[in-house]
Amino acid sequence: MSPSSPETLPLEGSTGSTLGTDMVHQQTPVEWPRSEVIPARARRDAGVQVVGRVIPTVAISPTTSAKRQAMACDGLAVEVVDIAASARVEYQFSGDRHLLAVAVQTVRRAGETFVQGLPASTLRHVSGRMSFVPAGHRYYERHELEGLSQAIFIYLDPAALPIPDTTGPRVHFRDTLIFTLALNLKEVIETSCLDADYLRAVGVVLAHQLHLPDRDQRKFRGGLARWQQRAVAGHIEEHLDEPLQLSELARLARLSPYHFARSFKQSFGLPPHRYHVMRRIERAKALLATSAMSVTDVGFALGFVETSTFTATFRKVTGLTPTAFVRSQVDRPTQ
Repeated sequence: MSPSSPETLPLEGSTGSTLGTDMVHQQTPVEWPRSEVIPARARRDAGVQVVGRVIPTVAISPTTSAKRQAMACDGLAVEVVDIAASARVEYQFSGDRHLLAVAVQTVRRAGETFVQGLPASTLRHVSGRMSFVPAGHRYYERHELEGLSQAIFIYLDPAALPIPDTTGPRVHFRDTLIFTLALNLKEVIETSCLDADYLRAVGVVLAHQLHLPDRDQRKFRGGLARWQQRAVAGHIEEHLDEPLQLSELARLARLSPYHFARSFKQSFGLPPHRYHVMRRIERAKALLATSAMSVTDVGFALGFVETSTFTATFRKVTGLTPTAFVRSQVDRPTQ
């Protein structure tokens, strides 16, 4: 296999200390040119070596609970981690790279999230939230999950993607642009459409956005206050299988439906119904990829009465039918 035709491979059973490459079955990491994307491979004794450096990754315990997929290029490495339903899992990290931990889907019965320099968070519904761990800081997270969980870990090299030293740690913040960029990187991994120039461009934008003031600390003119965002986002996550009731969300935010709809879009970057659809499809992808449920059952579980409606909505959002998405997961090469 040559670097010109890369593949993204699952990190099965990884200890989480390094990203593995070994695409040509060598015993030591391969030093790749700056111009190439490096897809990671399942290895316990090797790592991605970019310009002579091994990239550390989040340690996950127990290792058997995690399915890991990753890719890297000079300055940026990305992992998508899927955790089995109702598992107990711990994450730990401390390294010379900045870490952005993105909870795509996570609801926990109990647990905590700790980033050195900040109080621990015990928030249960953390889907859509992110934590930023500056290089050299310690990160620890423990989940006792209520269902399936998916996270994205993004590692940024300070030398290639500088972020000002004044950028401090953050726990469970929201930022629509950063979250969308993370989802785009996840999509690149899942579809194996690796492009070094695109990855670097996303890395530059992420580095820029991360040092901007936390936009959720402010109330945008016409936007929702932070407590309102937490209330409505949590309600949506807990009722993905039900039709969206704008009046109920407005009641939670203590606004009229008209003002709520305008304020929601200002804060989340999407109208309420589109945000609801996006979250439903993300949940559907997690179920299709990590459970034995049929396409029809997944659609019903998320409130779609007709399989055809679910299929059309899924395809509109992802560009694939549910069946094609499942096939892409099954056909992904493994070691």
